[in-house]
Amino acid sequence: MRKFGLIGFPLSHSFSKKFFTEKFEKERITGCGYELYPIREIGMLPALLAENKTLEGINVTIPYKLDVMPFLTEVDEAALEIGAVNCISVDRSADALFLKGYNTDAYGFEQSLLPLLEHHHRKALIFGDGGAAKAVKYVLKKLKIPFLVVSRRLSDKTIPYEQLNPVLLAEYTVLINTTPLGMSPDYETYPLFPYEALTPEHLAYDLVYNPEETTFLRKVRERSGKTKNGLEMLYLQAERSWHIWNP
Repeated sequence: MRKFGLIGFPLSHSFSKKFFTEKFEKERITGCGYELYPIREIGMLPALLAENKTLEGINVTIPYKLDVMPFLTEVDEAALEIGAVNCISVDRSADALFLKGYNTDAYGFEQSLLPLLEHHHRKALIFGDGGAAKAVKYVLKKLKIPFLVVSRRLSDKTIPYEQLNPVLLAEYTVLINTTPLGMSPDYETYPLFPYEALTPEHLAYDLVYNPEETTFLRKVRERSGKTKNGLEMLYLQAERSWHIWNP
């Protein structure tokens, strides 16, 4: 049986396992299985691969998206620039094991965002500067959309939330939340800025998908802005993994 799986720690629940199990059943893909591999440290990866000789593809989640990179034979150009890997192809055809890393988050975000963009969506604000923001920055650079990063952790590359005013918000009409604000069970949390300054020309994208509509998205919608959650991005990046494993 061809095996695929997810590494990370902890892995209490997994979108990936549910997605691929349902995909195999729905599309009648036989001889394939998807499992969870909760490894306590990334140094356990070589032993995992040695013990599971039919493992052909791996998804990578927190906290190993960066730590896994030294174990790889090759890293895709996009993943290298983003600085994070969330998909690995495992090739055992040669004498030595060949592991190639990819970042499918960027693909999922780009394909989900593109249909929403209109001529007035020229500049973006990214809320948060953690790991989830890496793929978002990469895509915006690729699309030539200038952006500012808004964070509570100040640096020479970020601005504070207090700096968001109506003048700035009139110029930056794409709003992207990469923080966990609003995620279940903290439904009432959201990025703090003057929502009354928003207009129907604003587009809000939230990487959070549980709940379906976060307080951030609801507040933008109430100002007649366009909104999108991160669920489609998740499906798109999962499908991209499958295509990488089955070229």
